Amino acid sequence: MVDQLPNLGREQEMLAAMGMTSMDDLFSDIPEHVRRDAPLDLPEPQSEEEILSDARMLLGTNIPVDSRPSFLGAGLYSNYVPAMVPMLATRGEFLTAYTPYQPEVSQGMLQAMWEFQTMVSELVGLPVSNVSMYDASTSAAEALTCAVRIHNRKASQKSTIYVSELVPPHRMSVIHNYTQGAEIVLKTLPHDDDGMLDLSAAAAAEGACAVYVEQPNALGLLDEGLCELKSIVGENTALVVGAQPVSLGLVTPPGEYGADIVVGEGQPFGIGPTAGGPIYGLFACSQVYIRQMPGRIVGLSMDSEGARAFTLTLSTREQHIRRHKATSNICSNETLIALMGAMHMALLGPEGLETLARRNAGACAVTKAALLDIDGVEAVHPNGAHFNEFAIRLPRPSADLLTFLDEEYEITGGLDLSQWWPGREHELLVCATDQIVTEDIEDLVEGIQDWLEGYE
Repeated sequence: MVDQLPNLGREQEMLAAMGMTSMDDLFSDIPEHVRRDAPLDLPEPQSEEEILSDARMLLGTNIPVDSRPSFLGAGLYSNYVPAMVPMLATRGEFLTAYTPYQPEVSQGMLQAMWEFQTMVSELVGLPVSNVSMYDASTSAAEALTCAVRIHNRKASQKSTIYVSELVPPHRMSVIHNYTQGAEIVLKTLPHDDDGMLDLSAAAAAEGACAVYVEQPNALGLLDEGLCELKSIVGENTALVVGAQPVSLGLVTPPGEYGADIVVGEGQPFGIGPTAGGPIYGLFACSQVYIRQMPGRIVGLSMDSEGARAFTLTLSTREQHIRRHKATSNICSNETLIALMGAMHMALLGPEGLETLARRNAGACAVTKAALLDIDGVEAVHPNGAHFNEFAIRLPRPSADLLTFLDEEYEITGGLDLSQWWPGREHELLVCATDQIVTEDIEDLVEGIQDWLEGYE
């Protein structure tokens, strides 16, 4: 048909091939109120040399997180990663072994993945783990839809899941995107003034498909009440717990207090904060959920000669790309980054993990005590037990303090909590891990005191 339309431009040829006459026809399904009428204000074309020069200039304005004291956590955390991890992970055997679908030539990579699964299972106290997810948010959303597939027994009713109100908004956004088209109803679990989950309100979740909580929660609070949650919601409701993996060196694994699925951000093991780069999510579950869990799973078997043999098992890549028949739209994972996490965990071992957790908890406690000694600084949750981070209340907007610390002290002071929840403009989330030393805390205290004195 196109060959029979002489003297038409390429654009018109393509439109004619689709049975259209104009670009307006092509974009007719896009609502008019979201269309852009004016052309993009783009600069003139550049040569490769000019583009590279501009890119270097822009990159030079970035401030590496490890180039100054940083008290910013909010889901991504700086822990010391042994030099052996990147050294081993960049060897060609690992760096180029991307997709191990041919097991007879991928035994090394498959074994490494299997070891990762084993360590995650031991860490969270559940029998099954996959090889990783994209991040903690996709892990949480996938866990909830997995639970719906298991527990939604009444096709005539909409599925319901309950989510803690202290789940950070970026994670809630992903959960909402996963559930909005699946007729899944999202309901909120409230917390009390101390930041603890309201267990009396949690009773309403009995009979729902799933409950999602985090330990510690987004404000760094450890909640002992979660140990009772499974008995409250019952066996027919999946308890999904988002765990901070380093904390499990000190805190009871969620599998031991009834969690059916445990998810989390694996990033503290293996890599530092990546500011938008690749990280990896954890996903582990009990046997009931194994055939509905997303992602890849490596299994251990025996070959024809009785030797150990590893292979992808239970779900194949093709299973995840069959659209409406798939359990998940995730058909890949973060293998290399997860492998770095496995190396880090193996180097730590159980005693090293406990030591790292104690260092993080100690740095958090010392920083918290130092800041609360400052006149005008209050704890948002004075009775709470914290891991990695805590929230303070200031007499002035925390955004002003962060700007002051950045410009005058070259300190990254934390997260302005109004970026997550409106109405918390005077609250600041402060994080301290093993990478914070005494001098950093002293400088932060001095900076906050200086800022407060400037308003007197």
